[in-house]
Amino acid sequence: MDNHSEPARDPLVDGAEADKRRSAAARLFDIRRVIGGLFAVYGIVVTLMGVFDSQAEIDKAEGVRINLWAGLAMLAFGLLMLFWQWVRPAEPPAADQDGVIGQPDDTGSARPERS
Repeated sequence: MDNHSEPARDPLVDGAEADKRRSAAARLFDIRRVIGGLFAVYGIVVTLMGVFDSQAEIDKAEGVRINLWAGLAMLAFGLLMLFWQWVRPAEPPAADQDGVIGQPDDTGSARPERS
């Protein structure tokens, strides 16, 4: 007899772990997070540039602190995207009984992908 046998695996636990991984991957690669993060970072940079604009740069824009206003708009949009992602997180694709990940059909239920 071999004493190095693997412990029994519960299929319900394996399914729950797979659901957690799919859920984490869906949240990680949510496009709202990427867009919101980029716009927030660039918004901060452009806003700081607008705060420290020289008089020559302000005169070039006909008296408008364009970097400041554009940066604030970009920052607001980025924060809005991040807030939207936080309020309505992405849902992972549904899996059927066999563990096959499906795509939702017109009724909202999942159907397996066909190749």
